[in-house]
Amino acid sequence: MKKTIKDYELKNKKVIIRVDFNVPIKNQQISDDTRIKEALKTINYAINKKAKVILMSHLGRIKDTSDRQKASLRVVAKRLEELLNKKVIFVDETRGEQLEKAIASLKGGQVLLMENTRFEDLNDKSESQNNEELGAYWASLGELFINDAFGTSHRAHASNVGIASHLPSGLGFLVEKELEVLTKNIKTPKRPFCVILGGAKVSDKIGVIKSLVEKADYILIGGAMANTFLLASNISVGSSLVENDFVSFCKEILDNNEEKIILPIDVSVASNINAQVAQNVFVNEVNDEEQILDIGPRTVELFKKYLEKSQTIIWNGPVGAFEYEPFKVGTNALCEVLKNIDAIKIVGGGDSASAVKNFGYDSFFTHISTGGGASLELLEGKILPGVDIIDEK
Repeated sequence: MKKTIKDYELKNKKVIIRVDFNVPIKNQQISDDTRIKEALKTINYAINKKAKVILMSHLGRIKDTSDRQKASLRVVAKRLEELLNKKVIFVDETRGEQLEKAIASLKGGQVLLMENTRFEDLNDKSESQNNEELGAYWASLGELFINDAFGTSHRAHASNVGIASHLPSGLGFLVEKELEVLTKNIKTPKRPFCVILGGAKVSDKIGVIKSLVEKADYILIGGAMANTFLLASNISVGSSLVENDFVSFCKEILDNNEEKIILPIDVSVASNINAQVAQNVFVNEVNDEEQILDIGPRTVELFKKYLEKSQTIIWNGPVGAFEYEPFKVGTNALCEVLKNIDAIKIVGGGDSASAVKNFGYDSFFTHISTGGGASLELLEGKILPGVDIIDEK
């Protein structure tokens, strides 16, 4: 069992907390501050214990210097101040004298947020490649490391694995909760256990599919990845997105799990994703010029039959191109179905979590993960490096 923040004396200690403030920002406005709010429990605990709190987070992907301005955490610091009702010291550096002096002058109960850790990727991808020197430097700024960023725990970066390699370490409340809920319901689910898999690519979820066919009672497949499965069933999918290299894989999965894999029976089609109007057709009625962009109402009813008899439901990936008005119907309808089902209902982060929140159904789910990639790797049965490195009790 891993140590947590509660296993350490925090008073007047310089505590580095890796949080996940990778929030959507447009025109310097945060459109969804869920990830900031999810980190508050750990941050407030450290503040109340009079720790000198040093927060680190990434924001987006940094490819060149032009990304620096739009990916600054300054706007996040302002929002965090509002949520904490407390001054947050923001340092617009990831290393150097200014940062070191600001940390050295911290008093117990104060909070400092340093600049986007991914800015260090401009230096030969030092952050995302877990540069040893960078991890050691960041560790030198603190006395204790707490990982509370579940969304990056499936990656070995300098700001998690790198720092934890040099300091006593523990998990924050958010990561602790994510691991408890997801691990329990994957390893020992209440049955029947049903998984909804959506999203665009089979290739992204090969390991998950292989793992889940051994564990789940039913796997309901939607999104663009269903197109490849339909093609493997000798059903024409027109000009839809497919992965031809994975048709044989899908065929093998279908042949060996005929009763377990449930595919769409009708779909929403259009000439392209920017179309203003969609048409519902049976899967064997898609013509050569049409793209499948959502599941249809008969498929929703089919999925409903399996969902209603399930005791544990995990959903990873939207079942249609929900960002576009005509193709949000299937994902929205699935939310409405799940709303009324009495079961353990978990959304595995990423786009499916965004959809559930955008449609206003988040309060009807048992748990909505903050990490799409991390939750996928747990579903696959993989070890998360950002968790594995943490000290054992």
